[in-house]
Amino acid sequence: MNQIDQVLTSLRRVIRAIDLHSRQLVKTASVTGPQLRLLQLIRSQQGGTVKELADAMSLSQATVTSIMDRLESRSLIARVRSLTDKRKIHPQLTDSGNALLDTAPTPLQDSFVRKFDQLHSWEQHMIIASLQRVAEMMDAEAIDASPFLDIGSLDRVEVDEATIAQQGSQN
Repeated sequence: MNQIDQVLTSLRRVIRAIDLHSRQLVKTASVTGPQLRLLQLIRSQQGGTVKELADAMSLSQATVTSIMDRLESRSLIARVRSLTDKRKIHPQLTDSGNALLDTAPTPLQDSFVRKFDQLHSWEQHMIIASLQRVAEMMDAEAIDASPFLDIGSLDRVEVDEATIAQQGSQN
């Protein structure tokens, strides 16, 4: 197998592992990876704002708001307006949201984090640099990407107009 085939096979395996875990998560807990992570953050950062949660997930506020809409429609969270600043919303877990978190399986990344933490520092840096380079080679720098693993449709990508114009001028 030549080197490009080895790279593509490895990428497909990673994507497939994420996809399989996402499907299992939806099947067992009825939530996606990002939804589960947002629920976990809401629990751990009680009183956090949407902006703080978005920053913690490395997602835009619009993306987090969209995830919250789905969670709220399922009565897993409630939005509570701040008493001191009416512009701020503080999502809170409902009893159903807490119950879901108590029974949800561990995210795929928990296993990855455990194994990654066991690597030497130089190995960690090598992996990070390599993956950043792969993302760059795939022109994926402008893709809104959470550090939490998920597979989803490409229409979730948020790219600003300047990035689109820049890419158009390069072609």
